[in-house]
Amino acid sequence: MTSKSRLLFFSLVFSMIFLGLQLEGNTQTHEFKSLSPLVKQLSPSVVNISTTSVSKSGRQVFQSPFSEKGDDSYDDFFENFFGDGPQKEFKRKGLGSGFIFSEDGYIITNNHVVERATDIKVILQNGDSYAAKIIGADPKTDLALLKIEPKSQLPAVRFGNSDRLEIGDWVLAIGNPFGLGHTVTAGIISAKGRSLGFGSYDDFLQTDAAINPGNSGGPLFNFRGEVIGVNSAIIAGGQGIGFAIPINMTKNIVSQLRNGGKVVRGWIGVYVQRVTPEIAESLDLDDDNGALVADVTAGGPADKAGVKRGDIIVEVNGNKIDEMSELPKLVAGYAPGTKTKLKVIRDGKEKVLKIKLETLPDQAAQHSRKSQENEAEQNLGLIVQEITPEVKRKLDIESSSGVVITDVRSSSVSSEAGLRRGDVILEINKKQIANLDNYRKAVDSIKEGQNFLFLVKRDSTTIYVALKAEAENDKS
Repeated sequence: MTSKSRLLFFSLVFSMIFLGLQLEGNTQTHEFKSLSPLVKQLSPSVVNISTTSVSKSGRQVFQSPFSEKGDDSYDDFFENFFGDGPQKEFKRKGLGSGFIFSEDGYIITNNHVVERATDIKVILQNGDSYAAKIIGADPKTDLALLKIEPKSQLPAVRFGNSDRLEIGDWVLAIGNPFGLGHTVTAGIISAKGRSLGFGSYDDFLQTDAAINPGNSGGPLFNFRGEVIGVNSAIIAGGQGIGFAIPINMTKNIVSQLRNGGKVVRGWIGVYVQRVTPEIAESLDLDDDNGALVADVTAGGPADKAGVKRGDIIVEVNGNKIDEMSELPKLVAGYAPGTKTKLKVIRDGKEKVLKIKLETLPDQAAQHSRKSQENEAEQNLGLIVQEITPEVKRKLDIESSSGVVITDVRSSSVSSEAGLRRGDVILEINKKQIANLDNYRKAVDSIKEGQNFLFLVKRDSTTIYVALKAEAENDKS
């Protein structure tokens, strides 16, 4: 065989080997692209939840025979003539999703799926239906634990580690959107650590796997078949934007619900706000990390430990606080009675304070949602601050009464209405605003869809600015 023939022979052999490897690789890729085996494995662990709730109508049970649809004038006449009549009860149906936590019938779902329900049914993939009771619920994280009495052992899910998730990781959602039952969608993790303004413990995973009304409470799986989140919320009108509660948070909450029916959290007794670049500059801070103490609960753990208004909390037991929202979640993770160390910045100097955590009382939990970064204020897009001599000098304002706007989020309702940094808020809906407490109470009293009427002082003049309270996010 000549050298040329030998070369041609070996080239042909190598080409055949390469082609065989390529065909094998394509076969493997084709098998990987199909999620059918994974869906068949996981679907039996996902359940549909049907609820019934009873509400009473404020209208009378009788109706004028002369009334037209959309015209209540005759009905109003009859009601005024006959007086208050009996209220009519209406049954409302609700749909949601859930997944099997344990073989003996514990089911995880969202609190908002079952919180007002008088009757709860869990439907398995095979069609079996069971009455369910609520073992415990945690409105602050929107989680609930149900219990059914199954005929045999159920296929429980496997938990993953949501802390190890990376943006871009593939995920799979199975649920009951719009009552269609066991619908499967796939996508990726789009973002982590999202805060939606629902409360102090927001820490959502964002995904573009389609999530719709009825998906609430259903599982978000990774491609290893492990649950890494609980599908919970959507943005109204948003496309490919859904949110899930990380499973690592869920495991801790569910464990407490199963053992005691409620969640017990650590509490230090402070109301905090975000350190904006403007506040950091006015306080001569090197950066805007940490949580600014806006108020301290009298007699609470922080008060006993010597925490003061104006302190910047930058560490808890060596864990750094980069964002204000990290503090309540970190503290809540400790059991009451835990002895911790807070590192604060006070007057430009670091100070370490020893503090013993107490149990988060209901009143404190409610008040914490009314802090300066609560849902209503986040939707307004405003950061305000009490007027101190340093702030007056920094922003060149003359007023000593009211609160001053130190930051306005772009594209917010406040920005569109024309509010600016440096505006001093004197009144909200004709109520005088003398300090931060007045401001918080006024903002918290406005319901979704109502108007805010601000009286602000800008330079040497006062002007009125009107805007409407809006909610940016919806539960799924």
